[in-house]
Amino acid sequence: MELKWTNRQNMTMLTDFYEFTMANGYLKSGMQNKEAVFDMFFRTVPENGGFAIMAGLEQLVDHLSVLEFDDDDIEYLESLNVFDQDFIDFLHKFEFGCDVWAVNEGLPIFPGEPILKVKGPLMQAQLVETMILLIMNHQSLIATKASRIVRAAGDRIVMEFGARRAQGIDAAVLGARAAYIGGVSGTSCTIAGEYFDIPVMGTMAHSWVQAFPTEYDAFAAYANAFPDDTQLLVDTYNTLRSGLPNAIRVAKEILEPRGKRLKSVRIDSGDLTYLSINARKMLDEAGLNDCGITVSNSVDEYLIQELLHQGARIDSFGVGERLITSRTDPVFGGVYKLAAVEENGKLLPKMKFSDNPEKVTNPGNKQVYRLYDRSTGKAEADLITLVDELIDDSKPLTIFDPYHTWKRKTLPCFRAEPLLKPVFVRGKSVHKRKTVQEVREYCLNEQEKLWDTVKRFEKPQTYYVDLSEKLWTLKDNYLRRNNPV
Repeated sequence: MELKWTNRQNMTMLTDFYEFTMANGYLKSGMQNKEAVFDMFFRTVPENGGFAIMAGLEQLVDHLSVLEFDDDDIEYLESLNVFDQDFIDFLHKFEFGCDVWAVNEGLPIFPGEPILKVKGPLMQAQLVETMILLIMNHQSLIATKASRIVRAAGDRIVMEFGARRAQGIDAAVLGARAAYIGGVSGTSCTIAGEYFDIPVMGTMAHSWVQAFPTEYDAFAAYANAFPDDTQLLVDTYNTLRSGLPNAIRVAKEILEPRGKRLKSVRIDSGDLTYLSINARKMLDEAGLNDCGITVSNSVDEYLIQELLHQGARIDSFGVGERLITSRTDPVFGGVYKLAAVEENGKLLPKMKFSDNPEKVTNPGNKQVYRLYDRSTGKAEADLITLVDELIDDSKPLTIFDPYHTWKRKTLPCFRAEPLLKPVFVRGKSVHKRKTVQEVREYCLNEQEKLWDTVKRFEKPQTYYVDLSEKLWTLKDNYLRRNNPV
């Protein structure tokens, strides 16, 4: 049964200090109960990839469900002598009352589109910013990296081995969860297995081999302890001259007389292509054609591609630090921006302007639709609309590039699916929980709906994320009004 990795302590105070100063200012300005809409989105895919993976929603739901300020929190904030007493009193009685929408966890996502939306009293919607970004950025980053590594490995098994290299406890545990969503087959992190029912994997370290008088003694002891799952680490002394011969000897002298088979050998150093090719030859010559070869040692999608291109004979990969830290691009870069504020009982669109075009936001209360071709089932584009727009997928639809509007495409036969689904209504969760196995299966299925050109590692095809004509016109009018010629 899946447990909750949450609420080990009250995390409501895990927020940037300016969230409190702004909230105090909103209260003092009489704006505390104004309705506001905030969007979370990201600007670029890590490592210039074609898409990212949404992850972390379950932990965010857990966090938002139990928000409260306890006596210690209040005492600390009072001690700073910064806040008005009215604000302190508000925190005493704080109850989360916002509406929240989010895309499904495990969904492939693209830059610029809202993946989560918060609507509610301005003070409250502001206070939850930091934790939303903290949770969603981290797990989405690791799930995205895992997806890349798993796709590079093809039909070979990938195992997450990164707990000891992770940057903190939550990074290890929730990183293992995110990696599993992204497609890895299991983890070495035992507590992640306990809490999320993720398959746990692992056998021995070099210290096991070194602890015995000889390498053969170490292998023999392990085979006797785990005859049905004997996996031997063969590179402690010399992979081909010592490790493989001793592993084969144990298979013949200890396992086969008991009707058992050597399951695999693992190589953790050296030239993995050369060693795996020669290990395969030695195992096959010994009649151990069914014995797998696992490699580790600073593996990522780039090394995996090179190894397989060079003809390496590898059946599975153990991936550690380069996955759990997303070492080659360790920042996801999701942001949380104001999109609308109540004025005279109506939501007035708000927009951030910038000299950097990529930092200009899309105004208004929005929805996102994914448009699937009915004949192929493939995702053709995402369309950001205002929330009151309906997409009629019974007739052709013409979409256009929001920056180069002359670039247009007509979808003659498509299915439109709204992506932002209700998660909280007036502060109460309406989210239907899924196991991490269900999220992982959904993630893998949704990736199959993307064209292969979008899934390339090098210069992937840019997936269309377009604006409806109504939203584009609203944005264009705001730009022209605030930037007159």
